[in-house]
Amino acid sequence: QVQLVESGGGLVQAGGSLRLSCTASGIIFRINAMGWYRQAPGKQRELVAVIRRDGSTDYADSVKGRFTISRDNAKNTVYLQMNSLKPEDTAVYYCNVNVPLFDYWGQGTQVTVSS
Repeated sequence: QVQLVESGGGLVQAGGSLRLSCTASGIIFRINAMGWYRQAPGKQRELVAVIRRDGSTDYADSVKGRFTISRDNAKNTVYLQMNSLKPEDTAVYYCNVNVPLFDYWGQGTQVTVSS
């Protein structure tokens, strides 16, 4: 049974930091990439950051320079360090794990940034 366990969300003031983590278990296929998406109320889900097996990364323009994604391949865990948070970062953040021909999703963790 595949499980993606997310943690680290919460309420923080603008300018503050949070660190999200997501650990995947039960996945038998080779993981190509792990990443984070977010969805704010009334908006579509969008990519925040992704890290591939080779370590290469991509970020949404809105988070470049503030967020850092990292990965522990041995533990199947992905992290998202979020600094200088802004109210517009408020959203539900979802962990994503990509394997050949399929994507797994976490249940989401709420991040709320107060002004």
